[in-house]
Amino acid sequence: MEPQFKDIADHALLVTFANEISEEAHAQVIALDTALAGDMPAGVIETVPALVNLLVSFDPLVTDHSTVTAHVCKHLEGLDAKSVTGVRRTVQVCYEGQLAPDLEAVATATGLTPEAVINAHLAGDFNVLMYGFAPGYAYLSGVPQDIQVPRKPKPVRDVPAGSVIIAGPQCLITTLTMPTGWSIIGRSPTSVLTGDPDHPFLFDVGDRVAFERIDAATFERMNKDKADG
Repeated sequence: MEPQFKDIADHALLVTFANEISEEAHAQVIALDTALAGDMPAGVIETVPALVNLLVSFDPLVTDHSTVTAHVCKHLEGLDAKSVTGVRRTVQVCYEGQLAPDLEAVATATGLTPEAVINAHLAGDFNVLMYGFAPGYAYLSGVPQDIQVPRKPKPVRDVPAGSVIIAGPQCLITTLTMPTGWSIIGRSPTSVLTGDPDHPFLFDVGDRVAFERIDAATFERMNKDKADG
């Protein structure tokens, strides 16, 4: 569909590319976000990419909806969604024992062995779609169809940071200890929160993520190294 524009209060513009999630729509979101980053008009504070739309926030004392819309339309002309490719990131994950409390349940639900679930997850083509819910919570698409399972009926409390969780076609690496209804199939020692105020998260929206399997001993060593600073 043609991009749709919606004024948000007096300080933002929402540009929507589709009514349903698709790779094509998300590629357009990333392409527009990249184009605006290279030509940010006066008064625009930030752009926030999501699954099928882009929020453009601005200072209403400096600019207005019509000016921002005109600037966005200029970049939509000839927008090449295929020209933007994200960085490929690697995330280590251990699928053993208490670090993967739902692995057996996912295997049972999908009719696979636990090892087959792990291999399917490692083979996934993961793309960072958006951030949301909590700091550093990067929603990844690309969970293979064979291991897609629904959310649990009730969330589980006190899920540790670093848990690798899946629900439907999406995957996420938790950054805080908090409840989740997603299935926990592993844990990662990789830090998603960087501590760098200029680039606070490991991923940018549009990046690709590859998971790399490690054993429990390697997980413990990497976790200790991270804790030691």
